[in-house]
Amino acid sequence: MQGFLGHLKEGNMSLFTDFYELTMCASYFDNKNFETATFDLFIRRLPENRSYFLFAGLEEALQYLQTIKFTEEQLSYLKKQGFKWDFLDYLRNFKFTGEVWAVPEGTIAFPNEPLIRITAPIIEAQLVETFLLNTVNLQTMIATKASRVVHAAKGKSVIEFGLRREQGIDAGMKVARSSYIAGCQGTSNVLAGQFFGIPVFGTMAHSFIMSYPKEIDAFRAFSKTFPNKSTLLIDTYDDISGAEKAVVVAKELEAKGFKLGGVRLDSGDLGADSKKVRKMLDDQGLTYVKIFASGDLDEFKIHELLTNGAQIDSFGVGTKMGTSADRPYLDVIYKLCETINSNGEFSPIMKLSKDKITLPGRKQVYRFKNKIGDYEKDVIALADEKIQGDPLLVKVMAKGKIIYKLPSLDEIRLSIAQNLSKLPGGYQALTEAPVYVVELSQNLQKLIKTLKRQITINEINGTSNPPS
Repeated sequence: MQGFLGHLKEGNMSLFTDFYELTMCASYFDNKNFETATFDLFIRRLPENRSYFLFAGLEEALQYLQTIKFTEEQLSYLKKQGFKWDFLDYLRNFKFTGEVWAVPEGTIAFPNEPLIRITAPIIEAQLVETFLLNTVNLQTMIATKASRVVHAAKGKSVIEFGLRREQGIDAGMKVARSSYIAGCQGTSNVLAGQFFGIPVFGTMAHSFIMSYPKEIDAFRAFSKTFPNKSTLLIDTYDDISGAEKAVVVAKELEAKGFKLGGVRLDSGDLGADSKKVRKMLDDQGLTYVKIFASGDLDEFKIHELLTNGAQIDSFGVGTKMGTSADRPYLDVIYKLCETINSNGEFSPIMKLSKDKITLPGRKQVYRFKNKIGDYEKDVIALADEKIQGDPLLVKVMAKGKIIYKLPSLDEIRLSIAQNLSKLPGGYQALTEAPVYVVELSQNLQKLIKTLKRQITINEINGTSNPPS
């Protein structure tokens, strides 16, 4: 995925970064700091009413790392911002040469677990921070939200309908992709349908109904154009009256050898109205006609509707899923965990800021399952430890090249469904879900304790060398 608009040139995303990333890199360069370092990308904490994350965005992140470069136009712009020519000459030949480990896209993850681990010359590892955070934040946030909506729908199909209120073209495309891999049946976004191969869906707007003198005229016109796949919007004036007219059109289609696909409710009391409409349809022998509902829906509203017996077959979910309205960002972090010390050896690093302590060293995450194969707990360990659980991080890049077979969207989608089936139901509760157990290995705990003590001693003594 090298840019969904097709006209974007390879490598032109290099300036999609915060200015301070470039100033830090310029200072590293000026001070001849080209040593290798390791950074972890992780999410610090769970938002309220979330009990897990569904990791997404890896494919775009890897393509970016493999193709990033600077154009002459971009270098000229940076010169105007005060950067020296020798640093710009370095950027002229810039490419990412590092090693990357990551959990596969679609993995269920929890706070503080490394999702992406980058080991590279520090300028390279630093420069890519903003793009990675931006990419993982949006797509993981939306995939997680969409998975909750799909779970609430209890097997009934969910269509992503949020394009007109999502934050721009980029978000609109990524929301469609993230929602689909999380279990939605498709999207209203036609460009996403073409680019990603996602099924596209749509009915009609109220304006179409209102453009005709009579509601039934609009129904007949639309079903004439799409006799085998029409879903009629019946709430423009009155739900029940609209349903009565839909029954008439459905019978007219039957007489011609066609079938009405469905009716759509977009306002009012969706639960009560769906029951009335279902009875009307069934009484006329139209049991095959589906009821589609939309209008300010999210996982909480869908759960309420189905709990109260709503007769709805599928849901169109827009704004609240497409913007993750209740939790519109994740606390996604990219932090240094390892550098080269004065002896030329890798040395663990950690941050001690209040409420923002980070885990030192190169790490791996191990997942443990119970006797029936459900997820039981995770353990964050040092990368060279031998732990019995299933390791989650896999090597995806070496020397700046992707060495990992990128799965198709349908493969990711299937993997997510399988992963969620192994997460005990309690952890998928919409509210008050239990906290999944994530432990630190004994060796990692010992390292943290040692490192905290050594950092304190260094600060008291005024030294700057980290422990080896």
